Amino acid sequence: MGFDETSLEEQKIIGVDVAREMRRSYLDYSMSVITARALPDVRDGLKPVHRRILYTMHRNGLTPDKAYRKCADTVGTVMGSYHPHGDQSIYDALVRMAQDFSMRYMLVDGHGNFGTMDGDPPAAQRYTESRMSRISLEMLTNIDKDTVDFMPNYDDRLKEPTVLPSRFPNLLVNGSTGIAVGMASNIPPHNLGEVIGAIGCMIDDPDRGLDELMEHIQGPDFPTAGIIMGRSGIRAAYGTGRGKVILRAKAEIREKNGKFTIHVSELPYKVNKSELQKYINDIAKERKLEGVSGTDDFSSARSGMDLVIYLKRDANPQVVLNQLYTFTQMQITFGVIMIALVDGEPKVLTLKQILRHYIDFQVQVLTRRTEYDLRKARERAHILEALLVAQDNIDEVIAIIRSSGSVPEAKERLMERFGFDDTQATAIVQMRLGQLTGLERGKLEEEKAQLAAQIQDWEELLASPERLLALLRDELEKIKDRFNDPRRTEIMNISGEVDVEDLIPVEDCVYTMTNMGYVKRMPIDTYQSQRRGGKGIKGMTRREEDVVQTMFTCSTHDYVMAFTTKGRVYRLKGYEIPEGSRNARGMNIVNILPVDGGESVSALIQVSKAEAEAEKGEHYLCMVTRKGIIKRAALSDFRYVRRNGVTALHLDEDDELAWVRLTDGAADLILATREGMAIRFRETDARAMGRAARGVKAITLGREGDEVVGMDVIQPGKTVLTVTETGFGRRSLPENYRLQSRGGRGTINYHCGRFGKVCALAVVDDSEDLIFISSDGVLIRTAAAGVSVNNRPAKGVRVMRTGEAERVVTMVNIPATEEEIIPEEEVPA
Repeated sequence: MGFDETSLEEQKIIGVDVAREMRRSYLDYSMSVITARALPDVRDGLKPVHRRILYTMHRNGLTPDKAYRKCADTVGTVMGSYHPHGDQSIYDALVRMAQDFSMRYMLVDGHGNFGTMDGDPPAAQRYTESRMSRISLEMLTNIDKDTVDFMPNYDDRLKEPTVLPSRFPNLLVNGSTGIAVGMASNIPPHNLGEVIGAIGCMIDDPDRGLDELMEHIQGPDFPTAGIIMGRSGIRAAYGTGRGKVILRAKAEIREKNGKFTIHVSELPYKVNKSELQKYINDIAKERKLEGVSGTDDFSSARSGMDLVIYLKRDANPQVVLNQLYTFTQMQITFGVIMIALVDGEPKVLTLKQILRHYIDFQVQVLTRRTEYDLRKARERAHILEALLVAQDNIDEVIAIIRSSGSVPEAKERLMERFGFDDTQATAIVQMRLGQLTGLERGKLEEEKAQLAAQIQDWEELLASPERLLALLRDELEKIKDRFNDPRRTEIMNISGEVDVEDLIPVEDCVYTMTNMGYVKRMPIDTYQSQRRGGKGIKGMTRREEDVVQTMFTCSTHDYVMAFTTKGRVYRLKGYEIPEGSRNARGMNIVNILPVDGGESVSALIQVSKAEAEAEKGEHYLCMVTRKGIIKRAALSDFRYVRRNGVTALHLDEDDELAWVRLTDGAADLILATREGMAIRFRETDARAMGRAARGVKAITLGREGDEVVGMDVIQPGKTVLTVTETGFGRRSLPENYRLQSRGGRGTINYHCGRFGKVCALAVVDDSEDLIFISSDGVLIRTAAAGVSVNNRPAKGVRVMRTGEAERVVTMVNIPATEEEIIPEEEVPA
């Protein structure tokens, strides 16, 4: 039988691309696993199954003051009501929340056999019992006050919370482990008091850096204790969301009658003690581990862990212990991957981001709780008003009710007579006779006064973000006072540890700095290539008078040198500049560098790692001040720069460093002054000097008040742009400026008496854009190609119109691709 095309349509058969359908189906499956099973929510630190177990216990009244109940009952309720994925997975999740060696702060109080560190499985759910622990009550506090959203369960019979109120930061406190499709999360547990201390630190100052947060959170705090070797892995994990923490068992060497033993009292997190003991015995028999004669386990619930390793008489105990750390799980690497769901999407989060998300969520919880209390108080006050009116007219109220044929009729007549609404009328007809006494009236009036005070206080609380944050801090401190305990895991400093840089990928990024000092870095693919005439993409959110002053591309492992107006230089790696989104403002550089008050960064210079660390190189730094002083120094002189900076040049009291350029040692430099003079000379005219030198004269200034307004390096194919305060601009060929000796008065660049004083000079090409800013904060952007090329000292063209008292104060040249108009999704194809 042949293929009939019309039969497909008649049979309603739809042709599907198998590859596309498989791709779509697999993506749906992946997102289901990621969001509905494997990864915790950043707000409460729970996966759906753990959240459903705790909520079921809450609904069933299994609080710490009630009797234990069979786990089978809880598991069955969870599976039938919220989680239809099999009872074993639910029971496994419940068991883990009751294990003191798995949870830093147990959320379930278990009764019976819930497994051991030796890998012994828990008893069947029909034998074990459980209830909520005391701290888990804080996970559900005020859940009945509309503090979180609810959603339908799997069959639309019931409602379940999308997240728990989580009055303590459970994600960091208890950690989480989950393997999803294409990603995994492994967040270590922490000490409750340390995390709450860091939250208080961020509430006081949201801009606190990682160093300040780590003054509170020393590092992970595992339930099985152990020793963390070094802090570099911790810092990498907190700073980037990924890191490797070396965790070691706690062991003690003892001697008795000339024989040595090693006693292990603490093991790394999730290490099976029984399997470790078996493995030590096996490698000792196979001669892979020399010096061990046997092991014994004297651990008990009363005395704690005591795994004893017996050594041979001729064995060196320290050597054997080092071998145990090397060849066994007495030392492990805990890979930290801080991935959690943020608004339903998996994201790698830094420590600061996790704390910020938690604070924002708790402010939302407190706001919704207060709104709920306020709404209930207003409803009660509304009813009290009616009750008091009824008491004032009690005889008439009773007569109306007695003469009415039904309750609805009585309510309707009361509403008509006294102007009550339905809620007030219902309260009156349900009023007890005992409320007619004078004593009861006094209670009603007292209650009304208390409600009025509470309503006013809650209204003021909702209107004050500062009070909400203070309330959050107070409530967290109370939880800390109730549940905090000493740190269990010790952190040991070691020498020669791997630096965080080794864990940061090498990638090229775009770095920007605005004239107000805001810096950021972005992946280089943020700026996509577009055809000529495109609308471009949005660059950043900023104040109108703040524009990009410096923009360059370099690797995250390259150096960025920052020069300040007071002549100091700082050096940092590219990755130390915070990453920002395309439309983010960035961080002010004074929050990154220890810059003194009244000092600002005047120049950023990108230097490759090889150039910065070379003992001898071919690159020079040419620094020019406002008063016409130039200093030329070898880049290699700055290969050792302290964290708090070094002096790049000594300045006169009324001078400041304004321009720095990196040169190849054979460039021509050009400077312009406010009074219309300019000078071009070879950089070799200024001999290279040491860091302590002041520099030499680059140009002799004329009149009093004259100063340098621009400096740049002459480059082939580019033109020299000069701009005046009155808004005129002119491009000239470099050949218009003849070479002179350094220190002269220069040549006439502009007739200031006719066209206004000069405000800026730069070397530009046709592909760049120019941004002009006036003293009134007005900003205009134009293409450099639109400014005509003329010989000096011609006036040029009008580049910006200014008012009578207005003047152009600065000019910035940037790549033309950095347009700020529309977001990326609206860019034409």
